Amino acid sequence: MREHGLLKRILLIYDEVDARIAQQKEFPPDAVTNSAKIIRSFIEQYHEKLEEDYLFPRFRKHNLLVDLVNVLQQQHEAGRRVTEQILALSGSGLKSSGDKQKLATALHQFVRMYAPHEAREDTVLFPALHKIVSRNEYDALGEDFEKREHQLFGKEGFEGMVPRVEQIEKQLGIYDLSQFTPR
Repeated sequence: MREHGLLKRILLIYDEVDARIAQQKEFPPDAVTNSAKIIRSFIEQYHEKLEEDYLFPRFRKHNLLVDLVNVLQQQHEAGRRVTEQILALSGSGLKSSGDKQKLATALHQFVRMYAPHEAREDTVLFPALHKIVSRNEYDALGEDFEKREHQLFGKEGFEGMVPRVEQIEKQLGIYDLSQFTPR
């Protein structure tokens, strides 16, 4: 799912801010706030909600990967709590080093959980979906998901989220992909 690509880019933003806090370097707090707002709306309230309402019940009904689905559900709930912490801390101005350290901890927790979370969904859960839904049902789900995306985010949906993430990457100086190539 392309939403995971967007999530991964925000995880990279969170990693960058976490590293800057560890190195006692400056960063724009609104980069964190804006990233967390994208996480809340596009990942938590849209993407995860679709998984919880449409995919997880199908796996439970077929008694397939139920333990994994339960952990993923628990992680969604934990992620929402961490996002709330990130928003509260980044919105407070981060005046003290203690607040910055709390933010670094929350960012690290979020990245540490969601990197394996999305990898497990991509390599185990989503491929197994084909075992429990027909091709027609799979296609219908995709159409329903896209309709929901446009209801929530307008006609651009995902395509409108990417430039928002790009802007944050540019703000932090991590947009240029070539800078990550080993020399």
